[in-house]
Amino acid sequence: MKVRLTAIALIMSAPFAPTVFAQSAGSEVQRDINQENRIEQGLQSGQLSTKEAARAERGEARIDRMESKALKDGNLSQEEASRIQRAQSQESSTINKLKHNDVTGNPNSASSQRMQDDVQRNINQQQRIEQGVQSGQVTNKEASRLERGQARVDRTEARAGADGHVGAREQARIQHRENAQSRHIYRDKHNNKAH
Repeated sequence: MKVRLTAIALIMSAPFAPTVFAQSAGSEVQRDINQENRIEQGLQSGQLSTKEAARAERGEARIDRMESKALKDGNLSQEEASRIQRAQSQESSTINKLKHNDVTGNPNSASSQRMQDDVQRNINQQQRIEQGVQSGQVTNKEASRLERGQARVDRTEARAGADGHVGAREQARIQHRENAQSRHIYRDKHNNKAH
């Protein structure tokens, strides 16, 4: 009886195989959201300085590029997912080390406030991408392009905060990239393409 039920379950799930790829892409994006939340929390608590957050954003950019490359063909293989998960685990460890070293930040400084705003916007954008992947509004190929856009935003934040300070002009540059990314996410979610 169990053998027949297992066979039936396998046969029934075959038509839904592409959904497995979408869920994998969504779970990778969810982990991006979790890491960005940890960066923002570190900035807000003073556990991360602006410079440390910029270093973490550089790592997030690398992961976003990996995700973009892996999803470019529309599929996320188990090998690609494993490679991304390893990179995310390494970045998680880096964030943890940065949050628990002797360096502290001033969460009330203008620079930290700017970085906090930008990281919060990253979280919002990643959540929109994940929601689109989960709902089927965003295909894996579209997710690839959107993750490449997120990588550009993260790199811009990393460059801006590399010296430990994010100025008003630097934030304007970041916001310009974020606005463009927001339009891309909206377009991909509403272009009537589906998985």
